[in-house]
Amino acid sequence: MGSYQHLNPNSQKPSGTTSRGCIVSKRACPWLVSAFLALAVLHILCCSPAGTQQAVLTPVLQYINNTYSFVSSVPGEGNRNCNYSEGQWVRSPGYAARYNGTLCNVKASHNCILNGRPDTGYLDWRWQPDGCPLPAFDAKAFLTAMRGKHVALIGDSMARNQAQSLICLLTASYPYRLLHQDPEPNKLNFWRYAFPSHGVTVSYYWAPFLVRANGKPEDDSIHYNYVHLDEPGDRWAADAETIDVAVLAAGHWLLNGAVYYNGSEVIGAHNTPEFSNHTSVGYAWPLRMAYRKAVERLSSGGRPRTVVLATFSPSHFEGRPIDSPTACTMMEPYKKGEKDLVWIYKEVRDIVYDEARAARERIASGGAARIEVLDVTTLAAMRPDGHPSVYMQRDPFANGVPERINSDCLHFCLPGPVDTFNEVLLQILKKRR
Repeated sequence: MGSYQHLNPNSQKPSGTTSRGCIVSKRACPWLVSAFLALAVLHILCCSPAGTQQAVLTPVLQYINNTYSFVSSVPGEGNRNCNYSEGQWVRSPGYAARYNGTLCNVKASHNCILNGRPDTGYLDWRWQPDGCPLPAFDAKAFLTAMRGKHVALIGDSMARNQAQSLICLLTASYPYRLLHQDPEPNKLNFWRYAFPSHGVTVSYYWAPFLVRANGKPEDDSIHYNYVHLDEPGDRWAADAETIDVAVLAAGHWLLNGAVYYNGSEVIGAHNTPEFSNHTSVGYAWPLRMAYRKAVERLSSGGRPRTVVLATFSPSHFEGRPIDSPTACTMMEPYKKGEKDLVWIYKEVRDIVYDEARAARERIASGGAARIEVLDVTTLAAMRPDGHPSVYMQRDPFANGVPERINSDCLHFCLPGPVDTFNEVLLQILKKRR
């Protein structure tokens, strides 16, 4: 928990910070451009010689197709207008109580029921997207869609939170074999499950920067990371040729102190006062480079592969310290429109969209990879009630209410809201290529 920089939701966006350079809504920009392009297409069809129509139309239609795909975000099979990223949480008693976290070996600090959390209301909600249904997770549908494939979730502890959710949803219905797991149960930095009935393998790789990184403790409280933006993460990159579906999730660790390298050359640093002689590069540019390097590694070669870029899942410390017993104690989700998304969460989400679009354009000329976006930012931001809070430890109030006790307001209880990430992921993977 101490590895994350927790943001003050009341902080202001720095002057001069921009994301996509549009004077209207970011989401509206591509639609307006596409509308004008559609008029141009009609003009070309009506007024241009037949011999020049194809040459003129091909790049125009390709742009519209790329833009439409990402505005649609994560459409379901046969319904390209379904945007699962926007909606509201609706009450559905017992909806999320679909497995026993103890039986599927979830991380102890995420097993809220076992740790004594007295309220279970956080299990009584389901995500209702605007204008379309989101089916409950179907283990059979997932394994059928992934038959014979290796699915890898790569990234930080939120990627691990989602990966453990996926394993729990699958093992609740199908026999499995645990092929490998780190010997230290509280680390869980790499593990792999097999589902023999469908020949499916599911792995999790700890790679909080996606690229290669190592840390060096400067004293008892400071831990800077040394991040090599020109190299993908060692462990997952070594297995890249075996991976058919990769889900990439990063962002939180990029907000922490780090020194960035290209080869042996230091190219900048972020949030490292002791290294003030290095150029400050912020967090946004390294995040772009990290996603870009990971996607480049996964899209190289001729292997058909689906690469899913997950957006940022916000925390809910709401300005309280990590050791406050009153952090993230809300009992229900936010209603739609009740809480604005913090600017930095919007910006980090937009970086993922931008990199996904850029990757699709790079490989459009013949690459075998398919690039998708798993946008969980809004649905996660609306669930302050779904975190372990003080129930990251067993029976935290057994000896009274302590003045200070660590709270987890970032990860979700298992079972809990993070299961919805995998419901959306399933719809992405079922979508026709």
